[in-house]
Amino acid sequence: MPELPEVETVRRGLAPVLEGQRLERVELRRADLRFPFPEGFVQRLTGATVVEVGRRAKYLRIFLDRGDALICHLGMSGRFEIDHARPGAFHQRVGEEAKHEHVVFTTSAGTRIAYFDPRRFGYMGLIPLNTLEDHPWFAGLGPEPLADGFDGKVLQAALAGKRQNIKVTLLDQRLVAGIGNIYACEALFAARVAPQRPAGDLTAKECDRLARAVKTVLAEAIEAGGSTLRDFAAADGALGYFQHRFKVYDREGQPCSGGCEATIRRIVQGGRSTFYCPACQR
Repeated sequence: MPELPEVETVRRGLAPVLEGQRLERVELRRADLRFPFPEGFVQRLTGATVVEVGRRAKYLRIFLDRGDALICHLGMSGRFEIDHARPGAFHQRVGEEAKHEHVVFTTSAGTRIAYFDPRRFGYMGLIPLNTLEDHPWFAGLGPEPLADGFDGKVLQAALAGKRQNIKVTLLDQRLVAGIGNIYACEALFAARVAPQRPAGDLTAKECDRLARAVKTVLAEAIEAGGSTLRDFAAADGALGYFQHRFKVYDREGQPCSGGCEATIRRIVQGGRSTFYCPACQR
């Protein structure tokens, strides 16, 4: 599933072609994705002007001049394409593209923006701006890890008293928004924290290291354009390249890049694969 860097990469691709533009035409090719489209979806969007393209956690939030926000979640395989720009080969192909083109937006500049979703785990919604932060999709979200206010003290307070392992705890969007499996593994390695540790046992220094590692790993992934695993591609069709920088993720049995003589191990936590170095991470 696309994580914060992937969604931020898509946001940066969409912003230049959407902000300030009127949605001249909206085409809906099916009645639902993961959830049904909102009633009056086409009518409410047609003619609206995009004020800003934002992001919260793993959600795209497209603010409109009519007092609504178009919310988009990419699910597992959702992506946008601009003027038919197509990505290269994915890690895992998912079938023919044309039948998976579910929504098409045409702007006042003539730009065609299509939403593809082969698995249809993504979804879209229209939420009034004055109720946006209270909506169930956003009300319980934790702080943005790239925000200035996110630091070791904030993280330690969120982890206090928690006996669940730190890896699974980092995936809880109520504690920190936007972190998924890939970047939790990478951040824990960068912070030299073992994924099996009870979250509440981390010291203040370890929380400082982990908060800094989360920021660094996410920022580097955004700079690299995200991680093209399976179906993700940026809005302009470009593939991400952060996967070439993975230190532990998907490197089971390979030598640790941290300079020790250990090999990367894989365990399952909370139904997800965790990759770590048993020597570097304590």
